[in-house]
Amino acid sequence: MQISRSLFIFLTFVLASCADLSQRGSLAPVVGGYPDRADTDVGIRNNSVPKQPPEIVETKPLDINKPQVLTEIKPELPPPVADPMLSDLPQDRPLDPAGEATDPFGTEPSAETTGQSQPDPVPEQTESIPPSPPVQETPKEPEALQPLETFAPQSPAVGSLVMAANENSEGGNLDSAVASIERAIRIEPRNAALYYKLAVLRLKQSKPRLAEDIGRKAALLAVSDTNLKKHSWLLVAKARTLQGNVEGANKAKAEAAKY
Repeated sequence: MQISRSLFIFLTFVLASCADLSQRGSLAPVVGGYPDRADTDVGIRNNSVPKQPPEIVETKPLDINKPQVLTEIKPELPPPVADPMLSDLPQDRPLDPAGEATDPFGTEPSAETTGQSQPDPVPEQTESIPPSPPVQETPKEPEALQPLETFAPQSPAVGSLVMAANENSEGGNLDSAVASIERAIRIEPRNAALYYKLAVLRLKQSKPRLAEDIGRKAALLAVSDTNLKKHSWLLVAKARTLQGNVEGANKAKAEAAKY
């Protein structure tokens, strides 16, 4: 109990001492201590660099109304140097009787100095030859067809109709001749000679298109008769020539040349 009381009195004394110190103020600085290094560096810099007073700049207003005076600057040129080559030449050239200066080098006066121009050469006149007109090729007239006259023997009825057709054709009655041959074809529809005679009559009637078709049929039916086949193709070539089909006519002639 006594120990507790002693501790209580000791703590009370310590707390009272601390309160007394806080009321008196901060502690005094330590004598003989070293100053702070940062404070000494700042002090040295502040003492070594003296502060300069601010510079005063004098301003003047612009004089706008005052005219500007321009001064001419003359370049200083070096004095001319005498050329020794030019000094050898004569200063004054003698004049000829006409009053013109003569050339010391003896050159002939040009056309420009004398004022006389040489005449221009006269160009040679060439006669323009007009182009000759193109030569127009006159179309060749088709060769006259020589129809085949001899045929193989025929039946009496067909023979009589063929004779009647020949007489009408010689008399100029081509329509009657065509009618007689067509009657004969109805009797013998595969007779190549009858088709050939009908093609000749159509050609005389100025119907080359019909003559071409009938002539091709005659050439097709004339299997063993090479002479009739050849004349049938020649008739086809004639009909194509009248139609202006030159290429087709040449082909037909080539077929006829095979027989």
